Amino acid sequence: MGDILHAMPAVTALRQSHPQWFLGWAVEPRWEPLFRDAGGGMPLIDRMHLANAKGWARSPVSRQTFHEIRELRRELHTERYDVCVDLQGAVRSALLVRAAGAPRIVGEARPREPLARWLFQERIPTRGTHVIEQAIEVCNAITGDRLQPTLPLIPADPESEAWAESLLQIGKIGEAAGPVVLLSPGAGWGAKRWPPERYGQLAAKLDAAGCRVLVNAGPEEGAIAGAVLAAARAASAAEQSGVKAPEFSLSRLIAVTRRSSLVIAGDTGPLHLACALGKPVVGIFGPTEPKRNGPFGVPSRVLRHPESKRDHTRRAAPEAGLLTIAPDQVFAAAMELLQRGA
Repeated sequence: MGDILHAMPAVTALRQSHPQWFLGWAVEPRWEPLFRDAGGGMPLIDRMHLANAKGWARSPVSRQTFHEIRELRRELHTERYDVCVDLQGAVRSALLVRAAGAPRIVGEARPREPLARWLFQERIPTRGTHVIEQAIEVCNAITGDRLQPTLPLIPADPESEAWAESLLQIGKIGEAAGPVVLLSPGAGWGAKRWPPERYGQLAAKLDAAGCRVLVNAGPEEGAIAGAVLAAARAASAAEQSGVKAPEFSLSRLIAVTRRSSLVIAGDTGPLHLACALGKPVVGIFGPTEPKRNGPFGVPSRVLRHPESKRDHTRRAAPEAGLLTIAPDQVFAAAMELLQRGA
C-alpha cells in the first residue's frame, strides 16, 4: 500500500494537468478501494488492471496463475498504452510494465531493486531524496511538465463513512470530547515493528490524556492488536481502558483516517495513507530511511535512533535502534502535534 500511496501524488498531478489523458494502473485486488468507490467511480484513473501478484507467488506454476497472467497481458495490450512507467522500482513491477507492450517503457535510473533498471527502455535520473519527489521527476521527464506533488484523489465508500461516524459516537469514545488518535502497530516485516506492548503503554497514556484511541490491525494482525489492547489495559490507571480495536477493512481505515487528528505508526501503509489524506503523523522508524519514504507534506515528527541503518532484510525481530524508542518519547511527540493543531 505504501508504494501505491507514494506514487499517487505524481499521478494525481498528472491527472489534474492532463484531464484528457487516459490513465491506467495495474494493482493487486486488495488495494482496489484506494481507486474505486462503491458506485464504481474512479476519480484518479480511467482503467484499473487487477494483478493478483500475491496469489501468483503462492502458486507460481498453477494453471490458474498462467491463465490470469495471460489474461492480464492481453488486457494490457488491448488498451494500446503509449507509455508504461514503473514507479515502484521492483523487478516484479518492471516485468509487469514490460508485459504491457508499450512503445515506451520508463523507470527510474536507480530503482529500489537494481536489476529492475535493465527492464526499462528509458531510465530517468532523479535528484530528489523522497520517493514521492522521485516519482514526480520521472513523470516530468516523460511529459515535459513541471508538476508538483498533489494530495491524491482517494474515493470515499459511503457505507464505511457511515460506519466511521457511528463508531465515533459509541460508548466511551462518543462521550469523550478529545481528538481521535489512530495507532497502527503492524508493519511489513518484524524489523520495522515497534513492540505492541509499547504501543499499548502509549495508548494508555493517550487515553488518560483525553484522546479517543483506536488501534488498526490488518487482516493478519489480530494478535498484534490484541497484545496492544492487553498492554493498554495493564498500563491504564482507570478501571476500564477506553482504547478500542474495531474490525477494519481498507475502506473503513480510509474513513477513520479522514476523521483522525493524528496517526502514529511505523513505516507502513496506514502512515502513508494518513499523509495522503493530509493528516499529522508520528513516525516510529528503524531499519528504513525516513528521508526516503517517511512522512511527506504534512505536520510530522519522526523518531529514529541515530545509529539505525537502512536495511531491508526481512528479519523477524525488531531492529535494535527501534527498541531504544520509549513510549514517553512518542507520547511527547504526539502531544506536541495535537497541541499545535488545536
